[in-house]
Amino acid sequence: MGYVIASSVILGAIVGLILALTGAGGAILAVPLLLFGLHLGVAQAAPIALLAVGLSAAFGAIMGLRARIVRYRAAVLMAAVGTVCSPVGLWLAHRLPNGPLSLIFSAVLAYVALRMFRQTTESKSQPVQRNRTLQPCQLNSGTGRFVWTAACTRALAFAGTGAGFLSGLLGVGGGFVIVPALKKSTNASVQVIMATSLAVITLVSASGVISSAIAGRMNWQIGVPFAAGAMMGMLGGRLIGNRLSDHRLQQAFALVAGLIAIGMVAKVAMAA
Repeated sequence: MGYVIASSVILGAIVGLILALTGAGGAILAVPLLLFGLHLGVAQAAPIALLAVGLSAAFGAIMGLRARIVRYRAAVLMAAVGTVCSPVGLWLAHRLPNGPLSLIFSAVLAYVALRMFRQTTESKSQPVQRNRTLQPCQLNSGTGRFVWTAACTRALAFAGTGAGFLSGLLGVGGGFVIVPALKKSTNASVQVIMATSLAVITLVSASGVISSAIAGRMNWQIGVPFAAGAMMGMLGGRLIGNRLSDHRLQQAFALVAGLIAIGMVAKVAMAA
């Protein structure tokens, strides 16, 4: 048991370090690390990953709230929809065999890796241009809050649906869904989008952890040290993050994520 606890802390610290250096999308590596490091199934690893991701996201969300850059009404709407959809994903995760579930996860991971790598190359070659006239959610220049319309509500609810379902199914925070959705549907700054995304991840992850705990599917002996390690890794990552190149970090993460996705497919193929 001592080996398992120590391994959980180390793996959690790696996740926290990646989160601090690359942003919310780095949380998607939590489940693969548990799969390869502790030989858990996706359905077993997902609640543990959600616990660590939720606590780490809460740290960033609190900082955003203190800076008053969290659009909390939008976050509550997305989280409310996500909370409803999360148990659906959780229900499905425990009814799919581990092989197909691992393949689904590897496909999502490969998509995130490819998109992140493309973002780093595109941002260097050309400036980011955003069309602010067609986005359904516009910030009021006076209050700094969203002007609520039916189109804005639909866009945010759709983002919450995807984040909630995937958090329950795969144990991911959903930042890789929420951040692009907010960039596409709002004219908010990157800082506002990231802080609001972290608030949503915190709330949706909390609902997934509570659902798993009530159903008796949370392995606390692994989950608690894993989450503690993630928090320590995040704090350590923030101390060194400013000294490293953002583009190189994003590219390195994309490469590692792609390799892990290939490894997961190979693992399923070898087990077949």
